[in-house]
Amino acid sequence: MSRPPLPPFTRETAMQKARMAEDAWNSRDPARVALAYSEDSRWRNRAEFLTGRAEIVSFLTAKWQRELDYRLIKEVWATLDNRIAVRFAYEWRNADGAWFRSYGNENWQFDASGLMQQRHASINDLPIAESARKFHWPLGRRPDDHPGLGDLGL
Repeated sequence: MSRPPLPPFTRETAMQKARMAEDAWNSRDPARVALAYSEDSRWRNRAEFLTGRAEIVSFLTAKWQRELDYRLIKEVWATLDNRIAVRFAYEWRNADGAWFRSYGNENWQFDASGLMQQRHASINDLPIAESARKFHWPLGRRPDDHPGLGDLGL
């Protein structure tokens, strides 16, 4: 299976790859998201370590049961050959109605077919008031005209 754009990445193709990842994650469909990763993909997400698509699906299923009304924006920070570094922010609320903005950085490494082999994510959660939210589009894909992280001062 091939997942274009393929490495080596240019700035433009890295931005395409990041937007595709953002769109998939905003779908909150764990099976769809997992298809972007190699069968033996390795993740470090905060202090959790995952290997393979089945663990990714299980992790994301539990994540989106806890993190409600999830909306994410990703932005390419740097790219070289088969690697992309992104920064991101996402907003979500818990079952008690408390809102959070989670900030982080990811380092991605891809195989020749464009599947992500490694994902290293560092993430911090900040409690926010509902009135401080900046991501207000309907659940799903971020509209093309919605500001990015830099435009929002994030």
